[in-house]
Amino acid sequence: MIALGSDQGGYELKQEIIKHLTARGLEFKDYGSYTSESVDYPVYAKAVANAIVTGECDRGILVCGTGIGISIAANKVKGIRAAVCTDCFTAEATRLHNDANILALGGRVVGPGLALKIVDTFLDTEFSNEERHVRRVKAIED
Repeated sequence: MIALGSDQGGYELKQEIIKHLTARGLEFKDYGSYTSESVDYPVYAKAVANAIVTGECDRGILVCGTGIGISIAANKVKGIRAAVCTDCFTAEATRLHNDANILALGGRVVGPGLALKIVDTFLDTEFSNEERHVRRVKAIED
């Protein structure tokens, strides 16, 4: 299950992601926001992060204007490794090397066409489980 969240800056892109996930037949839960009205992104970052650390969801996608603020807020939750990605290479690398469990996107930075390719890359790439990457993720967690 994929946890989704956004603020007003990411609301429109999140709607495109919802359509895309639905078309792919992937299960998701939307933790808000549910309108384009101004909201505080940490609320949604924490909701998505908590859904992952409790095991309710496996991975998350957060969207704000830049992806930065919402990723910072999510990374405050122990066990979360949220990464802002603006291209497919970083989305693949953060899964392979960092076992990132949340993808953060900037709704004002990345257009929907590229964003959906980034989403697919993030969701379809598994962690490498190479010893060096396992050791580094453990160091992050400690």
